[in-house]
Amino acid sequence: MKRIFVIAIITLGIAACGNNQSGNEPNGTAGSGSTQEPSNNGNPSYDPNRGEGKFTKVDVSPTLDAAMAVAGEKVYSVKCAACHKLTDERLVGPGWKDVTKRHTAEWIMNFTTNTDEMLSKDPKAQAMLEICLVRMPNQNLSDQDARDVYEFMRKNDGVK
Repeated sequence: MKRIFVIAIITLGIAACGNNQSGNEPNGTAGSGSTQEPSNNGNPSYDPNRGEGKFTKVDVSPTLDAAMAVAGEKVYSVKCAACHKLTDERLVGPGWKDVTKRHTAEWIMNFTTNTDEMLSKDPKAQAMLEICLVRMPNQNLSDQDARDVYEFMRKNDGVK
């Protein structure tokens, strides 16, 4: 009886640790090297211009939406200011000066709402992590919070 139990345990261990021979990776990232296969939410899984996340197209007016910027400043003061300065100076995380000139709205909003996936897939996010040495925690921003914060970033970058 002991022998059967030991064999069953070994068999389960081999099966659990076995190699996936089908060629498919979990989460729609097959070994084809393509970065545009759909993810679970139907969006392309990764795009270097927009990052990883649900935001594929953000409509940004050429002029500032002052109400959104005010709401974004409130979110910034509660959730972001402890780690990010509004200048180019790094605190814990990078400074926000000219951030909207360096990254697209989609990239910024995907990073703020999908931080862990961005840090695992996006080279720009990984480079910032290497410089700052501290992972940005997921702040659980709503889509509207992320949009408001982006508008506040635009205001900080001088958009009128």
